[in-house]
Amino acid sequence: MTQVSSAAGRSFLGYLCENIRNRGKNPLRAFTGFALAWVAFFLLWTVIPAFDGLTHNGMAVLGIVVWASIMWVSEAMPAGVTGISIPTMLLITQALPWNNGKPPMATIFAGFTDHVIWLCLFAFMVAAVMQLIGLDRRIALGILARFKASSVCRVIWGMFFVNIVLGFLVPAANARAATLLPVVQGICNLLGDTPEERAAKKALVIQSLVYGSMICGMFIMTAHLPNMILVGIFEKNGFTNINFLNWMLLQFPYLGMFVLTNWWTRYYFKTNCVSIAGGSATIEKSYKELGPMSMAEKTLLGIFLLVGFMFVTGKGSFIYELHRQPLGVIGLVGMMVLFAPGMMPCSWKAVQQKTIWGTFLLLGGAMTMTTAMTQAGVAQWLADHIHSMVVGMNWWQTVLTMMVGTHIIRLGMLSNVAAVAMLAPVVFAMAPKLGLHPVAFTLLVCDTDTFAYLLPTQITAAVIAHSTETFSTSDYAKVGSVAVLIAIAYGVCIMAPWYALLGMPVWNPAAAWPF
Repeated sequence: MTQVSSAAGRSFLGYLCENIRNRGKNPLRAFTGFALAWVAFFLLWTVIPAFDGLTHNGMAVLGIVVWASIMWVSEAMPAGVTGISIPTMLLITQALPWNNGKPPMATIFAGFTDHVIWLCLFAFMVAAVMQLIGLDRRIALGILARFKASSVCRVIWGMFFVNIVLGFLVPAANARAATLLPVVQGICNLLGDTPEERAAKKALVIQSLVYGSMICGMFIMTAHLPNMILVGIFEKNGFTNINFLNWMLLQFPYLGMFVLTNWWTRYYFKTNCVSIAGGSATIEKSYKELGPMSMAEKTLLGIFLLVGFMFVTGKGSFIYELHRQPLGVIGLVGMMVLFAPGMMPCSWKAVQQKTIWGTFLLLGGAMTMTTAMTQAGVAQWLADHIHSMVVGMNWWQTVLTMMVGTHIIRLGMLSNVAAVAMLAPVVFAMAPKLGLHPVAFTLLVCDTDTFAYLLPTQITAAVIAHSTETFSTSDYAKVGSVAVLIAIAYGVCIMAPWYALLGMPVWNPAAAWPF
């Protein structure tokens, strides 16, 4: 009987391991992460006495933060499932005080009721429809054709502008990287196998799919999901009127990062503008084969332009304030128009399959976690402890130390959404203690998280790029280590003065909010 039970147990374990491997994950890492996450959670929630400065509720929230962090790092569960589990954990533990026996549902699900989450959902659905009708490929090939992309240099710059345009239509860098992957692979196939051409492929893939998609995402509010977490934190603390145009004004100098990383990758891989035999003609041919723009493509562009017009004429617009509806409401109205009868040729089932629901759940859960960390005092408690590491430093030394620390933390994390969700409320709470402007300081530290270029496993877009097998992990790390240093220096030397020019110097906590 014991032998039968043991065999059954081994069989079930084998079944679990096989399923994990089929998902492309490591069973040992998944099981270890899963176990550690739950052990850490229960220890912090029920066993370890409350730390100085934290209540029992704060310990429960800290346990949930640690649980989610380990789950995200180990990828024991899908990131989206971990995200939606955060409100569940808050309910089970009663980590946020209940009122008259009723849970504070509005706070527990705050991440899923914030207007920015619905703005993102609209963008996700536009991206899904765009892929189904082929508009994304038309945009990419159309821009490349106009660039006469006959060399690797021209293709890289063409891809930069493709990323900017797609940034308005396709949220999340990983979605843009996935969209551009077949286009980039097609161009790489036109190159030969000489040492120069192999090096050129590496520069093309890394710069176009990783650096380009991430850097352009900084500029457009909905093109990079950590942007939405930051906007949510700022608005809840009185820094309002952050619309698309104001965000572009805040962040547009980051586009200059592409110039520097492009110079560095070309220098490192010694591409010397390697020519692509038949590249321009092949791209032009592929673009012409698409034929004239379909009615569905024109309709989708028209809807997006209409919604975009509503975005830039909303509350606080410096162009013209046509209405005062929040961005999320405009996104919901956009969805109503998008799915009006007969508007799109795609079935709802097809749109569902293309919509990145996992990222939607991850974002909502991450935003809920930032709210819980603030309300339970966990963000302030962590800020107090980190404060001791940088006390006495001047502003640039503090920013530099925090940036380096962020890159160390990011070595083990794939999701920058999850990383910013944990980091942003802590950094924001640190600013008053350090005598720094909360928005400028939080932007400088959290934005550097986007440039986690040391390992391909730190960014989903890099995982997608690595799937092309054009570069090794060593190639990526060597070129990425300097790219990270460029990003840190860029933040301190370019972005900090830019924020000061806008009226919110990082060294002046009392500076008036410019918007």
